[in-house]
Amino acid sequence: MDLFEQHGFHPRTDLGQNFLIDLNLIDYLVEKADLGRDDIVLEVGTGTGCLTAAMAGLAGEVVSVEVDRRVHGLATEACAGLSNVTLLLTDALKNKNHFSPVVLDCLGAKLAAVPGRRLKLVANLPYCIATPVVSNLVASDLPWELMLVTIQWELALRMRAKPDTEFYGAISVWLQSQCDVRVMKKLGPKVFWPRPQVDSAIVRLLPNPERRQQIDDREFFHDFIRRLFTQRRKLVRSVLVGMYRKELSKSEVDEALHSMPLAEGARAEQLDVPTLVGLSNAIGQAVNFTTSRVSE
Repeated sequence: MDLFEQHGFHPRTDLGQNFLIDLNLIDYLVEKADLGRDDIVLEVGTGTGCLTAAMAGLAGEVVSVEVDRRVHGLATEACAGLSNVTLLLTDALKNKNHFSPVVLDCLGAKLAAVPGRRLKLVANLPYCIATPVVSNLVASDLPWELMLVTIQWELALRMRAKPDTEFYGAISVWLQSQCDVRVMKKLGPKVFWPRPQVDSAIVRLLPNPERRQQIDDREFFHDFIRRLFTQRRKLVRSVLVGMYRKELSKSEVDEALHSMPLAEGARAEQLDVPTLVGLSNAIGQAVNFTTSRVSE
């Protein structure tokens, strides 16, 4: 707070700026990230650079991304002399579905420089971009091994939610289909400045390659669950008929559904992750078969 007052800055609510000011929690993040010299750390939301500098002492490289020019300047001062820190002044996202090419190019170069390097996302994520940052990293082909992030408590509940519960949705299915999700700590507002009006959480995600391999086409699956859960309370059959009316007839949708052990009157919000993966695979195969038949 004093640092901001000295420079005449005020946090920007439009950027979701809530700075982590509890030093014990910064130490906790560094400890639980289990950093080593083979690790490339991606940090989204550099802030004043306190976490950045702490991670630089253990990691091989830290690539930290900040969109606010004012706090980027503060972080530059805090990380002066740290040769293994790269501070990027840019938006981490090109759009809600893709990382910035600047970020991807930098990470690619760092990973390629030394074979066997591991990528970890460790960050106090700005609330406004937490979902796309995590979701896009899972969607990417980057060799990530850990995400350890602070996010809104409600988002943490959505990430770990089970079927037929209030918070179960597309993000729950997308992450649990490819990751192990664990809420490490619940955080109250007082550990941030300015204090948010909601609770937060530290969440750890680890990749689960076996689950990921069950998905035939991840891009199709991602689109499938996002569209399906926009009508989560409607009958699955009715939703799918509407979703794929240009690609599949009603009888073709029914044929795909008959290959799945779905209860009569099933709704998306009731289906567990393996069932949704299997349903996506069945619909995807039907769409591909129809498309290839038409093109012949």
